[in-house]
Amino acid sequence: MHPTPPYIVGLTGGIGSGKSAASDHFAKLGATVVDTDLIAHALTAPDGGAIESIRQCFGDALIAADGSLDRAAMRALVFTQPEARRRLESILHPMIGEQSTKRCLEAPGPYVILAVPLLIESKTYRERCDRVCVVDCPEALQRARVKRRSGLPDAQIDAILSAQASRAERLAAADDVIDNSTSLEVLQAQVERLHALYLAAAAAR
Repeated sequence: MHPTPPYIVGLTGGIGSGKSAASDHFAKLGATVVDTDLIAHALTAPDGGAIESIRQCFGDALIAADGSLDRAAMRALVFTQPEARRRLESILHPMIGEQSTKRCLEAPGPYVILAVPLLIESKTYRERCDRVCVVDCPEALQRARVKRRSGLPDAQIDAILSAQASRAERLAAADDVIDNSTSLEVLQAQVERLHALYLAAAAAR
């Protein structure tokens, strides 16, 4: 355990921006990555900590045959029914918050990359971060990447984008920006420069 809270960099970006590529490279360089998406997936996997509460709230129709959350069915539900989204968030968000806090405090690396898709929208997560790093690319490129990766219909991609902060809002909140509009190599070079900055900032605390 750290005697004091670790230096925490909040990493965010819109869907399809390349957050995972950036966080993977930060991890390769030695940072501890705490990814709230991965925590959410673990909580909604078979026997995950949120499954029973989801079953009680939404019924068996939202639970897949293997005992995990039926993500496609839930995605379709929450983007057409805002109240369902709020109920799901009321189950998941406290659990994700508790686990991410615990993992940050136990982080073995020199600093923490706290990867949160909705970091800009969440006052709670922003307050936990010493610095905010945004992975950025044009919206048209986001859409193309999401379409290629997931095959989601345009209407669902639109719904996901509309539920997130705008590109301008993310950039306005950023201390650092990683431009991911070109190649993986360019992204990794930017991550390496920021890694040196974050090491120095963490050591200076």
